[in-house]
Amino acid sequence: MSEEKLHSGSGIGSVNPTPMGETPTGSNQKLSGDNAEAKDSTPAEKGRFSRKKLLIAIACISVVIIVLVVILPVYFLVIKKKSNNGSSSSGGGHTSTDTGDTLPVPQPDGATSGGDGSTVYVEGGSSFVYSNKFGGYWSYDPARPFANEARAQSWTPALNETWKWGQDTIKGVNLGGWLVTEPFIVPALYQKYSGVTFDNGSYQVIDEWKLSEHMRADGSIGDLEKHYATFYTEEDFAQIAGAGLNWVRLPMPFWAIETVGNEPYIESVQWKYVLKAIGWARKYGLRINLDFHTHPGSQNGWNHSGLNSGPLGVNWLNGVMGVANAQRSLDYIRIITEFISQPEYAPVVPYFGIVNEPRIMAGNHVLYPETVQAFYLEAYKQIRSITGIGEGKGPMISIHDGFLAFTEWNTFLTGADRLSLDTHPYFAFDGPNDAALETFIPRPCSRWAGAINTTQSTFGVITAGEWSVAVNDCGLFVTGVNAEIRYTGAGGCDPWNNWENWDQATKDGLKQFALSTMDALQNWFFWTWKIGPSATDNAVRAPFWSYKLGLENGWLPKDPREAAGTCIKLGEAPNVFPGTFQPWQTGGTGAGEIQPAATATLTWPPTSLNPNYPVAQYLPTYTPTGTHTTLAVPSITAAGVSPGDGWFNDQDQAALMVPISGCEYPEAYGGALLPQPSVPWCSNTEIVPFPTPVAILTMDGDGLPLTTTVLEFSAIDGQVTIPIEDPAVTGTSTTTTAPVARRYAPRAGMPMPTL
Repeated sequence: MSEEKLHSGSGIGSVNPTPMGETPTGSNQKLSGDNAEAKDSTPAEKGRFSRKKLLIAIACISVVIIVLVVILPVYFLVIKKKSNNGSSSSGGGHTSTDTGDTLPVPQPDGATSGGDGSTVYVEGGSSFVYSNKFGGYWSYDPARPFANEARAQSWTPALNETWKWGQDTIKGVNLGGWLVTEPFIVPALYQKYSGVTFDNGSYQVIDEWKLSEHMRADGSIGDLEKHYATFYTEEDFAQIAGAGLNWVRLPMPFWAIETVGNEPYIESVQWKYVLKAIGWARKYGLRINLDFHTHPGSQNGWNHSGLNSGPLGVNWLNGVMGVANAQRSLDYIRIITEFISQPEYAPVVPYFGIVNEPRIMAGNHVLYPETVQAFYLEAYKQIRSITGIGEGKGPMISIHDGFLAFTEWNTFLTGADRLSLDTHPYFAFDGPNDAALETFIPRPCSRWAGAINTTQSTFGVITAGEWSVAVNDCGLFVTGVNAEIRYTGAGGCDPWNNWENWDQATKDGLKQFALSTMDALQNWFFWTWKIGPSATDNAVRAPFWSYKLGLENGWLPKDPREAAGTCIKLGEAPNVFPGTFQPWQTGGTGAGEIQPAATATLTWPPTSLNPNYPVAQYLPTYTPTGTHTTLAVPSITAAGVSPGDGWFNDQDQAALMVPISGCEYPEAYGGALLPQPSVPWCSNTEIVPFPTPVAILTMDGDGLPLTTTVLEFSAIDGQVTIPIEDPAVTGTSTTTTAPVARRYAPRAGMPMPTL
């Protein structure tokens, strides 16, 4: 995927002290006893450097180096304090904001349910004909808005019936690009800014961060809510049920709860549409896998995290702000859990994905498995402390595999209550993938089916939260806005993007590939239900990724049950999962009984993030003194009906994590480029800013004034290169190096820490 270089060079390595264009904070005070101002002096003599004088100069320069390495790293680590620094509140309590009417509208004829062929009226007065050939029916009674009587299909349990893991199977679809925009799903939003480029010609608006910044700048930020209001509607939910699908996976951004500091996203508006989605899913008998898709600091550096900044842009469980950003995540996970565990919403949202695609990746670690696993354990404990243990108490918790092999997870937290694994198997990004289409058809069965069955027997529930029929990386913006595409087949990507020209053999091949994938994965969510049209020709140009388009044009099945037995038909007969999970895996006997040895090394906060940040205790963290907030509930007019208050467990009154009063924090999205602090942050150090990265100091040595200009310095232990000039002799200069150790300025009255 395309990676925007987040930080331009600043002359201090590649670290920009203002990575998001903000002005550094802090005064220009200097350390007591140190003077970095140039002094005027009259030379006693003129002439060439002698060896003795050079040694004296080097000794003096070393003094300057010590001063600089005390001050500069501290300053460049402290970039910008968060907007709510110093304003920490104390105590618990919670507040919510009304979001207006988010429930379906009553039918003008008084109908409260209907099957295939019935007319459904929606907000705005328009209507559509409900089509469901699978025995499904919609149900919504405004006098009983939280009744759960709808059924998606005859073979799918109604919402007021129990979902039986191992017997009932998820046939789902993602609602991608809706509340978390992605360029290839909603290209027109991004094509509007195709003329906005950097000096090197690369595109600036490649993620929602940049999109939001530019929309705010030109006054069109309101267009994002227009997108939320129109991209998915009630009719989409009806069509999803009518397509034989029984679940939806709903990506939700953290900025649906709040934004902090310079995060440019439109805040909280998305929650209104989460509530609409819950209402529509309830009406059509669909269950929701609510996926917490983005995290503060970015958990992967890809555009669907909000910020497309590459590996160096991963500031969640990585970088100086890695722990603090993860603390925010835990707060948001807690707030979401409190809402969806309420009895009014739990039957519709029985599945909660807590982190989408953390960038672990075998052989290419950005996040380390043990660190992510420690976060997973902490989130699990937090959720179950709210919901309790056992079937029916809160959602199934979904953790992503981080693109590691299933075997890495098969024994993770054995005994945990309703913990499932999420995997996203794609062939599209394996490489050029120039092979013939028919060669892809058996691959899902041979590569995934056996491993899925093994994991179900050992770990428990596993779902494929994303997959598609993409056999290569073709498609408008699929790899990013104007990013490199690796496919090199004949004719390039045009034959694949122009789906209108596909022949029947191509459609049949893609359909067989889809059927083998469905059969191999068993419980799955296709990515995604729809793709928006390109602004260039008003047509979908990433056709592999649209279930709706494939359904309408014959390369996806009219009935997903058709997939059953495909792997056996292809000669791939993997080990068979009998369909019965161990009781603890689905909330039965033994649930929650995790052996202490399984968690002994998974500490929170972590003691280490990775080799670049080995001492996590020195990283900045937040403090639990803030007032927690609840997510808003729908407005209800029905007599005697309560929508809940947004908070399931009133015993949960812990305060929210907020910045320590008076502590200066690094920029939340720039910490991955900063070095490991050498002492605890805001514990025994104070921040002493330095006004400029270039220091000039004139010193007397044996009667000879020497002017030294330090132009470069090392932010880590090592060597500093220093130019030395003799102002008395035109054109005379030399350089030397001096060893340095990074040190920090102590708070008044405390000893200087020595590394």
